[in-house]
Amino acid sequence: MFQNSKNRHWLSAGSRTIGLGMLAAVMALPASAQERVQIEWWNAMGGRLEEIANKMVSDFNASQDKYEVVSVLKGNYEETMAAMVSAYRVGEQPAIVQAAERGFLTMLKSGAVKPVPALMAEEGYDTDWDNFVAPVAGFYLVDGKPAALPFNTSTPVFWYNADQFREAGFDAPAETWQELETQLYAMKEQGVTDCGMVLNSDFFWGLMENYAATHDQQWGTLANGFGGLGTEFVFNESELLTGHLERMSKWMDDDVLVQAGQGLSPSQLFVSGECATWVASTAAHSAVENGAEFDWSATFLPAEEGVELKNSTIGGGALWVLEGKSDEEYAAAAAFLDFVASVPTQVWWSKATGYVPVTNAAYDALTEEGYFDAHPTREVAILQLNRGEPTDNSRGFRFGNHNQAMQMLVEEVQKVWTGEKDAQEALDAAAARGNEVLRQYERLHAD
Repeated sequence: MFQNSKNRHWLSAGSRTIGLGMLAAVMALPASAQERVQIEWWNAMGGRLEEIANKMVSDFNASQDKYEVVSVLKGNYEETMAAMVSAYRVGEQPAIVQAAERGFLTMLKSGAVKPVPALMAEEGYDTDWDNFVAPVAGFYLVDGKPAALPFNTSTPVFWYNADQFREAGFDAPAETWQELETQLYAMKEQGVTDCGMVLNSDFFWGLMENYAATHDQQWGTLANGFGGLGTEFVFNESELLTGHLERMSKWMDDDVLVQAGQGLSPSQLFVSGECATWVASTAAHSAVENGAEFDWSATFLPAEEGVELKNSTIGGGALWVLEGKSDEEYAAAAAFLDFVASVPTQVWWSKATGYVPVTNAAYDALTEEGYFDAHPTREVAILQLNRGEPTDNSRGFRFGNHNQAMQMLVEEVQKVWTGEKDAQEALDAAAARGNEVLRQYERLHAD
């Protein structure tokens, strides 16, 4: 209110003294009492994760007095992406947006992002990108550096009700799908549970894409899209994947594998103790720990007999910085990203959520304090992501309009559940429909 020199002429000598005194008083106030540079972070952190994300933001805001981050929940990943696109078109985009790993190419090719390494360098942060966990950062690499800041990183793990397995006479779930099938049918026949496994809403990720990755089965050509936009889906050519889908269909017909009914979630069915097993993200730790009243545990995804498994692939999202913001807003964004990637924040975030720490330094800190000794299921995801040497089939999936193609896969698989198609027919149709999406994307982004 005192910065406009053009208005100072009307002050009398006395009032000028008072005015200058008030200015001095304002200047003497801590920056927290003055206006901070405010930026928005649009995210998809719903439910319990929203509380944890908001706590992280409030901790950042309290850690310094220059910037204020406002966390804005925009729904799920797809809704957040749609909101960001609409806002960008009218110049009302946030400084930072969280996007799922499936949206990588969409973000990268959008022309709307400011690469995070460039931002951090411009703002004077000496970020050690080599310190980021390789299987995590590797997915986001462009020219040797991640285009976005890896954030909520997960991978699917195998959750199980240890009490029910023991009641059925088993020490733990079998390591192979064949032996696991025997166990689940035995649990049902013995009356231990009417639900051997609940099908998660993202089964296409945990039970299909990661099945292919861990079994080193080709999902798409050109290294699953890492080699260029000319990639094609070929998952329908995998005999292992087709057989796995046939097995899941059999389990569903026999009521060993069930889908959550209306008004229920897969998480609720496992956490309540109704279903014995659940393939879901390691980020489910928060829900399971807070809700399960039985002895539970988590382990690695099962293998087909005779197969040595590769690494699983990541899910979750990253933080992208958008173009069109002021220098002050970019300074705020860089400060927040630096805070997010710091060892204390990563250690706290991983403990609070079950997500994988994104830096080696944070993982080392957790290891040194004995956290994984006390919480062994928290390390399963990290060990599974680092298992073996990644191949073109296990590095991850980088497809254009991946969400659209994935939805087509889900639609076709649902026809297997209802008996309209067999597994091979459904996978053939899903690959054909998905390839049309890939060709549309390739034409749109042709050089």
